[in-house]
Amino acid sequence: MSTVTISAAEVNKLRQQTGAGMMDCRKALVESNGDFENAIDYLRKKGQKVAANRSDREAKEGVVIAKATADNTYGIAICLSSETDFVAKNQEFIDFANQVADIAIATKASTIDDLKAAAMGNATVGEKLMEMVAKIGEKIDISRFEQVQAAAVVPYIHSGYRIGVLVGMNQASTDGIVAAGKDVAMQIAAMNPMAVDADSVSAETIAREKAIAVEQIMAEGKPADMAEKIAAGKLNKFFKDNTLLPQAFVKDNTKTVADYLGSVNKGLTVVSFQRLAVG
Repeated sequence: MSTVTISAAEVNKLRQQTGAGMMDCRKALVESNGDFENAIDYLRKKGQKVAANRSDREAKEGVVIAKATADNTYGIAICLSSETDFVAKNQEFIDFANQVADIAIATKASTIDDLKAAAMGNATVGEKLMEMVAKIGEKIDISRFEQVQAAAVVPYIHSGYRIGVLVGMNQASTDGIVAAGKDVAMQIAAMNPMAVDADSVSAETIAREKAIAVEQIMAEGKPADMAEKIAAGKLNKFFKDNTLLPQAFVKDNTKTVADYLGSVNKGLTVVSFQRLAVG
């Protein structure tokens, strides 16, 4: 057992640095013989232990942050998850998520592991996550991380950080294109399309939907050749409802999303998008 005397001022200093509880900070300093760096490592290890102990808990709450670079050519969206909405609504948690998003933008990390390995102050993002786990006592993690690169990338955060959207467009950023991108992002947030258009839907999904349609039609007593033709019509309806560009535009349902974009600028379209939602 250490015989080093730990002062209240030292405990408070460590608490200010890490956000951990007073008793945890005192124990960390005692176990580390008063060495602050070792005490911080001790608290991080404690956070890792807490995370492991809570690995069976579901982190269904959290926040989604979407951001783009100043030139709007690259964007990221992250979901920082927590177990409770009480934590998710805490401003410190939201601020931390924004800081992680800024690091993701600055480093252009390609994976969650790369992002966790990125520097964050005097530690890494992963180590800071563990400090947050130790402080709050909940399972907290970066559960999703997506990127979009395009001529113009427009980020959008919807419904109190519950949904984040990135829209990649084929023409360089202007005020008008950014405004259109926001409109389309709101469409994506509300309608949750599976792809940009029919060409972007996987062959597996198309085959599955067609098989379901054919089976339904034949169950109604239609012959196989007719079932194939009717199924093609059902597929077109499926694409219209479930892909972005042919959907009715929510702000003016007399137009499709494709029509709306064409009215903003000739040839303007969406080349990719990402939608992240809490839960």
